[in-house]
Amino acid sequence: MPSTWDPKSLPPDQALARLADGNRRFLEQRAVSGNRTFRAELADQAQRPFAIVLGCSDSRTPVEILFDEGFGDLFVVRIAGHVVAPSVVGSIEFAASQFGTRLVVVLGHTRCGAIAATVKAIQSGDGPESKNIRAITDRISPHIEGFVRASNPAQDAVLLRESMRINVRTSANHLRHGSRLLEELVLTNRIAIVGAEYELETGQVHFFDGVPLPAPASAE
Repeated sequence: MPSTWDPKSLPPDQALARLADGNRRFLEQRAVSGNRTFRAELADQAQRPFAIVLGCSDSRTPVEILFDEGFGDLFVVRIAGHVVAPSVVGSIEFAASQFGTRLVVVLGHTRCGAIAATVKAIQSGDGPESKNIRAITDRISPHIEGFVRASNPAQDAVLLRESMRINVRTSANHLRHGSRLLEELVLTNRIAIVGAEYELETGQVHFFDGVPLPAPASAE
């Protein structure tokens, strides 16, 4: 089990509500986060992120901005296609164990280049020329190959979006069960691991996998 546990950390449902509220402010162009300018005292403050976000490296998906958060609010891991590599798992384990953060969000997005490259490789049989890019598409391919081969290539937008959602669900499930530390935290209700998608077309975030129920009210 983690060596650090902070009982003051936001419960998963409250952390999720805070993210949803921040995205709503972002959509309505009334962002209020004042924590985006340099302040020297930030160096002396301990980290207390209320959520961990595994997102894509796409330049159009700046996590803190689309959730209207600032320095110290979110622990963000970004990698193309939000693939779950060992270093990604280790980063999330570190944040969950050291900071007591109770919500992990796997954030995919529409029109994802990594997903598109993987779909193309499955359909054509030709992977990317770069072995490093192929290392990414090879992690995504097993999750979506069956769906891609059974789908109508003419429905490209639907194919890409559902492939992205499948990859989000699989990545979230990998975190829930591919790490002993994270699995123990999930089983003891200390953290929740949630899947989500960001719509480039609208700016809205949809949470659709593993969304936690509100904590029951304490008995008087």
